[in-house]
Amino acid sequence: MRSAFKKLPSDKHSIDGGLLFAVTLCAAISTLLIYSITYNKVLETVGPSYWKTQAFSMTAGVVAAVVMSFIDYRKLVKLWVVFVPVALALTALTFTGLGYRREGADDQAWLNLGFIQFQPSEVLKLAFILTFAHHLSRDEEEMNKPLHMLFIVIHGMIPLGIVALQGDYGTAIVFAGIFAFMICSAKISWKYLVAAPFFVAAGLIGMWFFALSEFHKKRILILFHPGTDPEYIEYQQDLGLAALKSGGVFGKGLFGKPDDYITVPEIHNDFIFTYAGQVFGFIGTLGIIIVLAYICLKIFGDSRLCRDHLGKFICMGAFGLVFTHCLMNIGMVLKVAPVIGVPLPFLSAGGTAMISMYAMIGLVLSTYSHRAVNYNVFYDEENDD
Repeated sequence: MRSAFKKLPSDKHSIDGGLLFAVTLCAAISTLLIYSITYNKVLETVGPSYWKTQAFSMTAGVVAAVVMSFIDYRKLVKLWVVFVPVALALTALTFTGLGYRREGADDQAWLNLGFIQFQPSEVLKLAFILTFAHHLSRDEEEMNKPLHMLFIVIHGMIPLGIVALQGDYGTAIVFAGIFAFMICSAKISWKYLVAAPFFVAAGLIGMWFFALSEFHKKRILILFHPGTDPEYIEYQQDLGLAALKSGGVFGKGLFGKPDDYITVPEIHNDFIFTYAGQVFGFIGTLGIIIVLAYICLKIFGDSRLCRDHLGKFICMGAFGLVFTHCLMNIGMVLKVAPVIGVPLPFLSAGGTAMISMYAMIGLVLSTYSHRAVNYNVFYDEENDD
């Protein structure tokens, strides 16, 4: 058996440069925005460490994505017996004394290990995309049998249920989005698609009465009755809209005076789109939306190029992840979705989220690089299974 290590990549290795460039452009804009927040002292709690962490995470993410593009995604999937227990163990630790609730957050979904703070659900997303893609591709012919479909649904509901128990309903919605896009890209019977809305409705009703707190219910109800909230739960969104509009057509620029900018809670994180509106204006935010749309369409396009169903499902999981994040975050800022703590991909502050998103892009790059059967690093020519 000839090992791929004996044939290092040359002109035969291809990488989706357009996709990698687009996500890195967003990450660079993110670093610049966070540096601007620090420079302009828009939010006193955001110091220089934030933009430095973002810059480091972007660099590490690019390296990770490129390295992963050389690794056969089929080999990565076979390591599920390693990364799934790790992801579940890290997530389970949030229910212990190591778990903590970030200031201003509603959920206890973070781990504080002293030297680092991170959100295990970011790792769980990647593990879920890989294992669920493996599940769908392995048993695709048996999928429409009722018992097997039940196992598929259980597979999808396990991570969703875990993060919901943390109180992280935003991430639960993201998992639901990933599940929906992946399963709809499989050979699922139309009977299940017809029945799905009824089961979803039943699940939402159950969550409303048995899972959501009164505060979360008010966040949803206020969207239908704006301006009628005596507790002013909509304060953050109203302030965010005012900040977004204040930039006008061309924005105020990156570097000005602190009084020039409207301070919005979590302006560096979940509400960074409002700061982009202030500094870049309508033209700039439209450009960001176009780049994010390009990323989504590029991932979807790569799914059509995959050599097998496993690669297609991985790409569709990545598409569901990015699309759901973008939809919920921008909808939250525009006050058409409740505030549920979903960051904007490659733009919101956060080292864990940035690196995990790049790792997800690395998986897509791997499917793109391995769409032809030749060779690749960490890939044995004679083993195409």
